[in-house]
Amino acid sequence: MEKVDVVIVGGGLAGLSAAYNLVEKGKEVILIERGDFSGSKNVTGGRIYLSPIRDLLPDIFDEAPFERHVTKEILTFIDNGRSTSLEFTSKKWDEKPYHSCTLLRARFDKWVADKVIEKGGFVIPQKRVDDLLFEDGNKVVGVKVGDEEILAHIVIAADGVLSFMAQKAGLRKPLNPNNYAVGIKEVLALNEKLIEDRFGLLTNQGAANLFVGSITKGIFGGGFLYTNKDTLSLGLVIGLESFMKKDPKIEAFRLIEEFEKIPEINPLIKDAEIKEYSAHVISEGGINNLSKLYGDGIMVVGDAAGFSLNMGITVRGMEFAIASGVMAAEVAFKALKKGDTSKETLKEYEKLLKESFLFKDMQTFRHSKNVLENPRFYNFYPSLICSLLEKLFTFNNIPKERIFKTLSTITKKNLFNMKGIKDFLLMRKI
Repeated sequence: MEKVDVVIVGGGLAGLSAAYNLVEKGKEVILIERGDFSGSKNVTGGRIYLSPIRDLLPDIFDEAPFERHVTKEILTFIDNGRSTSLEFTSKKWDEKPYHSCTLLRARFDKWVADKVIEKGGFVIPQKRVDDLLFEDGNKVVGVKVGDEEILAHIVIAADGVLSFMAQKAGLRKPLNPNNYAVGIKEVLALNEKLIEDRFGLLTNQGAANLFVGSITKGIFGGGFLYTNKDTLSLGLVIGLESFMKKDPKIEAFRLIEEFEKIPEINPLIKDAEIKEYSAHVISEGGINNLSKLYGDGIMVVGDAAGFSLNMGITVRGMEFAIASGVMAAEVAFKALKKGDTSKETLKEYEKLLKESFLFKDMQTFRHSKNVLENPRFYNFYPSLICSLLEKLFTFNNIPKERIFKTLSTITKKNLFNMKGIKDFLLMRKI
């Protein structure tokens, strides 16, 4: 068969964004998705930050089926029967254009795929790409799907966090459990009005709640709860290596079962019906775990490249996927126009990325993983915060000391020591 312009492997946000950009420019694109439809296998339960990427695909974001715009951020520290929450709301986030929105990827990705098809792209679901096709040694010239070969001038690997395409092209580093996490998520159906009442929200407003502390049993990770239109996305993200080293061992599903039962969660999900339960590997290695981003005839985007960032207060990945997909498409278009799809031409992709918010943010927070692996963030500090507040708010027949004295005594005892100083120096890196 004749070569198509571009074959994209994987129908997540990175692959779809690349496809949409290319078909808008009149290029022939075939996107191959292993699932029943784009988004059918996706486990992401959360929110997307729109400000960094709004200009990249403006038509998409003007019409997209988002769930709720986030106006409330909540950070909850859990310590074995005690908890405290820090809540922030912003009137600015209630104004258009919205700062961030929650979304359900099964619905959102399918909608974007339909847009790609409307523009003239080919989205082929329920097909697995088994191998890459090479010419002259290591130049990628297409893909193999079962017994069928599809030739292409450029292949864009958007096949997710484990990216077999990047491995086959020799662009992927050996996988190391220390650079990955496991995300466990449930989607719980709940009446729209109940969601707004329970979270103190107005119509279409959303909340993002992150949890850290004893819920992960000392394992590197945390919990999340996001409000959708008439569902909740509830789950945990736990470091894979930390989870493997846990002694005594604990099954992952036990963690989320116990998470559901804590008093900070249970009243919020009462009477909700489980619609979805899933788990997935997540890249957590940051900028130090990126694959090589291009080769002769191939580029790697989104999770396949390792574009994910755990900043502690949030995990970012979706806007990185979209940005990398759009930039790869821009470079692919120029390469096709030039008639040169060698790595010398495609290296422009890496140059664009390094000039973007994506690389700059990943560089700024390059130490975040090392900082967040500190076990004291999941036991000592949540316990310290809860102990301090418990002491401040407890009254009995013992005369109460001054608030300042309580604060200074606990602070000096627990923070003005070698461990506290080391933690402070470590935290300065983020």
